[in-house]
Amino acid sequence: MSDVSARAESGRIRKREYFDYTLLFLIIFLVGFGLVIVYSTSSYSAQLNPKIGDAAYYLKKQAFAAGLGFVAMFAISKIDYHVWQRLALVAYVLALALCVFVIFKGSEANGSARWIKLGPLSFQPSEFAKLAIIIFLATMISRLPKQMGKFSTLVKIMVMILPLVAPVAYTNLSTAIIMVGIAVAMAFVASPKYSHFLIAGLGIVAFGVIFIFAAQYRRGRLEIWLHPETDPMGKGMQTLQGLYAIGSGGLFGKGLGESIQKLGFVPEAQNDMVFSIICEELGLFGAVCVILLFVLMLWRFMVIANNAKDLYGTLIVVGIMAHIAIQVILNIAVVTNTIPNTGITLPFISYGGTSVSFLLAEMGLALNVSRSIKLEV
Repeated sequence: MSDVSARAESGRIRKREYFDYTLLFLIIFLVGFGLVIVYSTSSYSAQLNPKIGDAAYYLKKQAFAAGLGFVAMFAISKIDYHVWQRLALVAYVLALALCVFVIFKGSEANGSARWIKLGPLSFQPSEFAKLAIIIFLATMISRLPKQMGKFSTLVKIMVMILPLVAPVAYTNLSTAIIMVGIAVAMAFVASPKYSHFLIAGLGIVAFGVIFIFAAQYRRGRLEIWLHPETDPMGKGMQTLQGLYAIGSGGLFGKGLGESIQKLGFVPEAQNDMVFSIICEELGLFGAVCVILLFVLMLWRFMVIANNAKDLYGTLIVVGIMAHIAIQVILNIAVVTNTIPNTGITLPFISYGGTSVSFLLAEMGLALNVSRSIKLEV
């Protein structure tokens, strides 16, 4: 008789609360690393900018947002995640209202109206929409698990998120793609029939091809992706300079802070193209280490999702895992010119206050789900 069986018979098995400290360490490390990289990539341009004149300008803003995010993360990690079931519809409607509002009254930056001004602060509703759609779909899917084998249910889920995805796509197509990816991943985990997703995938690909070729500027973006060298000083500049940064980094890089491409060659290096600067300064070794950190994070999400006490908790963590995985894959694919430029940031590392704040709020949800796991001792 095993020790566990013997203790079960004697009634000596006790259950203790679990908390994923490994995930917490990964979060803290990635945010800290992100702050270092944000300062390294932005200090030169911020210092020379006559409107800023402060090398630590972007670092301070990112650190402030990260501080708010950590407060939110630790607060949410203490609140039973089932509370959010009752607020799922409220979160969905609020996200929808904010995303529609930003279309008409949003503040413009870099040619896109994606922000809402709140005094000295700015807020990007599409980041909140990602969190809202995770909570909303986890609530909806967990209420109809026996119906997930029907193709009609998959269609209903896609129809439910369409009102929120549409206004997001109007201002930020890349975020809309991520939201659809999150929804598909959550439905896939809950569904016993995978053939439906093959049909849906073919439909999405067909729609994507029609969507791209329906407008000249989208076809132009595809041409630039295939041949960036045809416009090296225009639309192909960011891609080419990013590839130069990756190639010049070698195995171990030029050293932290020693990037040449961030000195105005890669526009807004602290944003979407930050991975290229990591490759230049830390080399292939540093880039692989960053990727492995994200792989470890995804593994911890899988552990939590597999051991969550109910389907709702599992779906929340699966949604968060899908969000991180899709965003990391797309960002690195864009930087390496594997896919056309879509303007997607690298989670926890790229500059973006709203992004890091809501990512940390999502981490609070995942950590709270981990608290629901009971270990037998």
